[in-house]
Amino acid sequence: MSEKLQKVLANAGHGSRREIEAMIKEGRVSVDGKLATLGDRVEVTPAMKIRVDGRVVSIRESTESVCRVLAYYKPEGELCTRRDPEGRPTVFDRLPKLRGSRWIAVGRLDINTSGLLLFTTDGELANRLMHPSREVEREYAVRVFGQVDDEKIRQLSRGVQLEDGPASFKTISFQGGEGINQWYNVTLTEGRNREVRRLWEAVGVQVSRLIRVRYGDLPLPKGLPRGGWAELPLNDINYLRELVELDAETVSKLPVERERRRMKANQIRRAVKRHGQGGSAAAAAPNRRSGSANKGTSSTRGSAANKSTSNRGAKRG
Repeated sequence: MSEKLQKVLANAGHGSRREIEAMIKEGRVSVDGKLATLGDRVEVTPAMKIRVDGRVVSIRESTESVCRVLAYYKPEGELCTRRDPEGRPTVFDRLPKLRGSRWIAVGRLDINTSGLLLFTTDGELANRLMHPSREVEREYAVRVFGQVDDEKIRQLSRGVQLEDGPASFKTISFQGGEGINQWYNVTLTEGRNREVRRLWEAVGVQVSRLIRVRYGDLPLPKGLPRGGWAELPLNDINYLRELVELDAETVSKLPVERERRRMKANQIRRAVKRHGQGGSAAAAAPNRRSGSANKGTSSTRGSAANKSTSNRGAKRG
């Protein structure tokens, strides 16, 4: 049975459907020597050669691939792109290397936003999780600067008009703070560019700190430092797959428990070391479920993230 070219490449882990569609439009993809066009369908055979940027890529049936998912604690200052012409750090720099596939980011966080960012080897999973029709909930801890009154909260809940259409927060909860520096936890079910910041700016309030603390029912993993990653176990992967109506996986590439603990400890040490000057602060990164705070931020930050993620953990349990 033939399938759209972008779906075949996405299922083989070569990018999300959106990324691959962009590659096809740019003339970077060919099938058996012929330049591909958007809308092309292919039937995968052992003799078929699909090239991206002139290199033959491996194409595997999706049923033969093992879906893997990473939870990454993105620090501020990293870009959500594979390569930056200016040589700035990207979220892909610290991820483990793969053979025959690659990590696909599930959505984006802007350069000044930190927190939970998911990566997967399954292009179809990434595409469905990102699609607005799925309405996957994201939660953020937000520190705002400015006067926030009941009327502004009502506006943000009911909806305000942005340049790309109306938007609103699904929930807003006050978490504490002093003076005009206050912490809120907010939730959204879409991922438009800088949407959290633009919503607050629409009511005259500036965001001074933004941390994603949850994606769906998955919180930022406990004890993970900034710049660190953790591979999700099979039950969490299947939670995400079921959330977007994909078949459950039955196998995992996650190492056995003893080896997994050793690898996790090693990768955390490497991530902290590579984080440079921010490393010492990263080692004391806030536990989103215990409420411990990072140096240089108010103690309310930890509690802001803590209340929501602990409740979500109870919900899934």
